[in-house]
Amino acid sequence: MQPDLHDIAARIDAARVYELAARTPLQYAPKLSADLGRNVWLKREDLQDVFSFKIRGAANRMSALKDAEKARGVCAASAGNHAQGVAKAAAYHGVEAVIFMPVTTPSIKVAAVQSHGAKTRLIGDTYDDACAAALAYAEHSGAVFIHPFDEIDVIAGQGTVAKEIFEDAPRDIAAIYVCTGGGGLVSSIGAYAHVHSPATRIIAVEPMGAATLKAARAAGHPVALTHVDGFADGVAVRTFGQLTFAICEQVVDACVTVSNDAIAAAVRDIFELTRTVVEPAGALALAGLKRDVADGNAPDGDCVVTVSGANVNFDRIGHVVERAELGAGEEMLFSAVIPEQRGAFRAFVEALGNRAVTEFSYRYQANSHAHLLVGLKIKSGSERDAVMAALRLANVTAHDLSGDRLAKRHLRHMGGGRSDSAEDEAIYRVEFPERPGALGQFLTALDARWNISLFHYRNHGAAEGHVLCGFQLPCGDKEGLENSLSLIGFPFWDETNNPATQLFL
Repeated sequence: MQPDLHDIAARIDAARVYELAARTPLQYAPKLSADLGRNVWLKREDLQDVFSFKIRGAANRMSALKDAEKARGVCAASAGNHAQGVAKAAAYHGVEAVIFMPVTTPSIKVAAVQSHGAKTRLIGDTYDDACAAALAYAEHSGAVFIHPFDEIDVIAGQGTVAKEIFEDAPRDIAAIYVCTGGGGLVSSIGAYAHVHSPATRIIAVEPMGAATLKAARAAGHPVALTHVDGFADGVAVRTFGQLTFAICEQVVDACVTVSNDAIAAAVRDIFELTRTVVEPAGALALAGLKRDVADGNAPDGDCVVTVSGANVNFDRIGHVVERAELGAGEEMLFSAVIPEQRGAFRAFVEALGNRAVTEFSYRYQANSHAHLLVGLKIKSGSERDAVMAALRLANVTAHDLSGDRLAKRHLRHMGGGRSDSAEDEAIYRVEFPERPGALGQFLTALDARWNISLFHYRNHGAAEGHVLCGFQLPCGDKEGLENSLSLIGFPFWDETNNPATQLFL
């Protein structure tokens, strides 16, 4: 049975959120509007006291509790933003709250939850692990479990975002781009828009590595992702909600997926306009609008993007900045092969013209050619093409590595060079939850027969750690190595034949 959208809209109108939630501004973005060729408005949910729209759903759900339920206490599972909302609402109503969070949750979010008086329990590597623990706790303790997105009172509270948008917009809204994880916000905004402004398009925006709504639509029902990219940790859920999916099937006009680099570029856009550093999930909707504009899919009228959260660890900011220029198309990273002979280096530099160099790595090799890793400031994709064309004219063999994960995450930060035993070596990229002991677990769990010949790890404050690892293979036993890696339980990718590996490692 399909959810009744008129009933949901009525619940949104009646939602009790303003005891705890602020009415946030709908802010015009003049520079973005000029750049994107249409009026762009930011719905500033980062200005809530808990820096996220999640306080709305938590406030409305908590206000609906009966006295007997309040006496039993509440519990929740969250990677941070919902947790803060529940903690603050519980403190306001004098209710005991126990919040289950993944061990990988940024410390700034854990501290914020504790500051509201809630108890925190860090369990598991993912939201799903924490949620299972919270449900088990609710079962044996009697505490009321408050879902972050898949129950009607939470959805109704979050839908007050849409109510404010339509009340504050000076003109009809052509489209609302909504950050999407489990679906609470996009389903509520979509339901309200469907009733009060049916011509407004609702666009769900997801990270490429955590596209749960896209997967649910392909399957016809919510399905669990086998792997979730935690870069935008605020929307990094494994499975879309059942109720939210039923609503979204009626109200979401399109889904857009965006890369982590595009998200980082949108974080920078918002900072330049507001001087606020939002978390990756907070900039997700803007990244979706920019993607639609570039692809020619965005409507011409006024567009609203939700700026949904600003709970970001300070140590993550550097990594986001690093990725932003690549995401904005303002930097290119490429490899080049030039002859080890007089005049070749000068010819290479002349081919680059007067462009600003952001990075330049070179290591002498005792053979006829030198391998370079170069970063350049550029202004557009067409300039990228011009650089590659100029290099070809100078007889320089070059590969654009701007989209290569190995190059961006590891190679540009590594020293050393090629190994003399590279012919007996396999290179793998491994991803693991960024929690205390995880790196040690990876190293100690490796079978001792695999000698490590290369290793690179760099902590950048995210929920996931990334290792580049080389192994010497006795008798070329690649199948045995991959069986050993599988037993550790972390996802891994063979990068041995990656062009960047072949050139530099």
